[in-house]
Amino acid sequence: MAESLASRIDRMFARDRIMALLFVALLWLVTGFVYFAVDALVANGGIRIALAIAALFLLAFNTASILAMIRHYREDKEHIYGLDIRHLDENRSR
Repeated sequence: MAESLASRIDRMFARDRIMALLFVALLWLVTGFVYFAVDALVANGGIRIALAIAALFLLAFNTASILAMIRHYREDKEHIYGLDIRHLDENRSR
């Protein structure tokens, strides 16, 4: 049973990691699209630079936070996912 629990934890963590990385990739794509869509409408060079800096800060901080979340989940996955699996199993048995 312990091996089964460990494999279930690994599968849940892998799925969450893939979804988090997919979210980061989509965030980068959407931010790039929005920047270039709005860039054509902005006439002032200072505003264009401010938009670029704001977009880079948005991407940097969100990417760093998602990577930190993945790192934390990896370090404590037995507790986080073990608790989820126990609750899922209890609800399933009811």
